[in-house]
Amino acid sequence: MLDLVPAPGAAPWAPPAQGHYPLGHDTALFARPGTEGVARWLRATVGAATGLPLPDGTGADTERDSGGNRIELRVDPGVEQDLGPEGYRLVVDGYLVLIEGGGPAGVFWGAQTLRQLLGPDAFRRAPLDPARQWSVPMVAIEDRPRFAWRGLMLDVARHFMPKDGVLRYLDLLAAHKLNVFHFHLTDDQGWRVEIKRHPKLTGTGAWRARTKYGHRASDLWTETPHGGYYTQDDIREIVAYAGERHITVVPEIDIPGHSQAAIAAYPELGCADAPLSVWDTWGISQNVLAPTDHTLRFFEGVFEEVLALFPSTFVHVGGDEALKDQWKRSPAVQARMEELSLADEEELQSWFVRHFDTWLTERGRRLIGWDEILEGGLAPGAAVSSWRGYAGGIAAARAGHDVVMCPEQQVYLDHRQDGGPDEPMPIGYVRTLEDVYRFEPVPPELTPAEARHILGTQANVWTEVMENQSRVDYQTFPRLAAFAEVAWADLPAPAERDFAGFEARMAAHYKRLDALGVDYRPPGGPLPWQQRPAPNGDPASLGRPIEGSPPNV
Repeated sequence: MLDLVPAPGAAPWAPPAQGHYPLGHDTALFARPGTEGVARWLRATVGAATGLPLPDGTGADTERDSGGNRIELRVDPGVEQDLGPEGYRLVVDGYLVLIEGGGPAGVFWGAQTLRQLLGPDAFRRAPLDPARQWSVPMVAIEDRPRFAWRGLMLDVARHFMPKDGVLRYLDLLAAHKLNVFHFHLTDDQGWRVEIKRHPKLTGTGAWRARTKYGHRASDLWTETPHGGYYTQDDIREIVAYAGERHITVVPEIDIPGHSQAAIAAYPELGCADAPLSVWDTWGISQNVLAPTDHTLRFFEGVFEEVLALFPSTFVHVGGDEALKDQWKRSPAVQARMEELSLADEEELQSWFVRHFDTWLTERGRRLIGWDEILEGGLAPGAAVSSWRGYAGGIAAARAGHDVVMCPEQQVYLDHRQDGGPDEPMPIGYVRTLEDVYRFEPVPPELTPAEARHILGTQANVWTEVMENQSRVDYQTFPRLAAFAEVAWADLPAPAERDFAGFEARMAAHYKRLDALGVDYRPPGGPLPWQQRPAPNGDPASLGRPIEGSPPNV
């Protein structure tokens, strides 16, 4: 058993016989055209962990009997035809280690598999034993992803994650063959990206005076001011670092709701009667953007700078949980609705979202938003992140819209992993490692034509109760490993999946996570320092556990 996570499509032993291929200081790395970036990554990671220099191979010779110990990286049009641009073949036999990809991304995913085959110590930053003799098991692996969108959303607005932590998470995504990083940059509790033409967005909007400790029903506060933001150069570095790992960064600027931090910085953007501060608690703020021409021009300026930083095809505009109370009470908003001949506030939100859909389309980008953007009508080219369940994604796919499936009942990783009393900050339904492994992104009621609109799937990490990197690790891992296999591998129906086999492979994967310094939840439960004893012994006072199985909606 190879203990690979995610499991490859096929991995028989290779001829001439079961055995191992040695790697040493004389092992040359041949990077054929298009694979130079993968070679740099291999030297920086596997080279650092093993102490092997992996010098450049010389000459154009590719014959197996040419002599010399070698790793060869190659883009092969035949692999692309058979397995797609992210597919790869990895052959380790008595002659060489050969990784052939349909494109550079396929070669990179093959290199990730090679790293796993070398063992957990290949995930360290320096060799444990400089005299160790390294080897790779002889295999022939043919592999490709099920979905083109295999993502993780990280909320850095509720609790800010410094740049180095974001770069670390990009490495963790790459190690699990995930290729989309959905970057939730703005919310009521903080604005996290520098916008040069609107400096108060970070000067004021990136900082809050205090923070709710635990769920919003908790009566506890952390009185230390909290905040932070990424400069535009930070963002350029993050995007470039992700690109080297064949990860697309999809930015999210949440409008017209979840915008209190922006309104606190520029009050004229909102509908409130009095000045606001950056929100210091959780939930859904009633403060939403005013649908004025000034607001449209303001956020067009924001998105102009965002597009210059993020080359992704998709730009996420949020669109979720926009409460309509202020719009209903505002004479100015009601007059705006009459001017636009809109029947109700749902149509007003649709008009707002459609404006930015048109604006993005004119600039060669595509809008994506949470499934509330379906309400009141959706522009033809827009895509949907289906978070409230499957229903939004089903409706969108049937209407011809592309969909990313991320239902909260299944893949919200802020939800607790166990029902025991020692779980820190117990939020939501219990979603165990096995529950995530049995998640199916494509609803069975879709026809094959409708199912083709499912671009893929992502897990979402909302950080209201994750105040530091260790807490993010605990909630995200090991469940992200199960999610990665769901997103990558062509698994059978949920009830037929071999979870016991996955658990057995996780024994090796936990050692990889240990080498990477991930503070995951151990299979036996939280370690003493991971537990969060609640005040007065009441675990619910810091959290919001929901009992029973989640509804299938």
